[in-house]
Amino acid sequence: MTYEPYRIIGADRPSRWLVTCDHAANTVPPFVNDGQLGLARGDMERHIAYDVGAAGVATALAEALDAPAILSNFSRLVIDPNRGEDDPTLLMKLYDGTIIPANRHAGPEELEQRLNACYRPYHTALAELAARRDDTVILSIHSFTRQLQGRDPRPWHIGILYAADDRLAKPLIRRLEQEHDLCIGENQPYGGHLPGDAIARHAIAHQRLNVLVEIRNDLIEDEPHQVEWAQRLAPILQQALEQTGL
Repeated sequence: MTYEPYRIIGADRPSRWLVTCDHAANTVPPFVNDGQLGLARGDMERHIAYDVGAAGVATALAEALDAPAILSNFSRLVIDPNRGEDDPTLLMKLYDGTIIPANRHAGPEELEQRLNACYRPYHTALAELAARRDDTVILSIHSFTRQLQGRDPRPWHIGILYAADDRLAKPLIRRLEQEHDLCIGENQPYGGHLPGDAIARHAIAHQRLNVLVEIRNDLIEDEPHQVEWAQRLAPILQQALEQTGL
């Protein structure tokens, strides 16, 4: 079978929402070190390789919002599509205390191959989807691990990330704060956005409304919980969008 670096769901759906999932898969393409990074299977199944549960949430949210979705089909350890091309963490050699053997000696030629085969096709397709409407709203779905090695447990159930553009993020945070069973992280567990990342490239550069949602991955480990979160978030997201008046 021919390798495809991304998949698109519901390309013809009419909603102004566009759901993206930059870290949807832990796939290692066959041209990268014969399809493996030299890590144990357990490592490839955890957060260092992809955003656990995020693909299921993104797929279910796109259906609930009647929106298209684009999901990556390569591990962030192959190359990270949520980084700019000049970001030093684009190709990680060490992640959460784990050395990535196949990346340890990867040089400029290997990086360029992965850019051309994975990263650039994904961003080209994302750009085309985002341009299908003048009023596209980008909803980026991620997940985070409850605890990094040697760190304290993270208390948040969900985090809302934004940088300079908080037009949608702020109303969403206010609305989520009405859900009294949730601990909401504002720019937690990460802060804002990085220069050249997916939101900067496809939303901020085009003045598109956007928000990045992080869900703690132990809450979305299986399909029923992924669907439950998507069905809960969809009307909340719609309400927050309406509150922007945009």
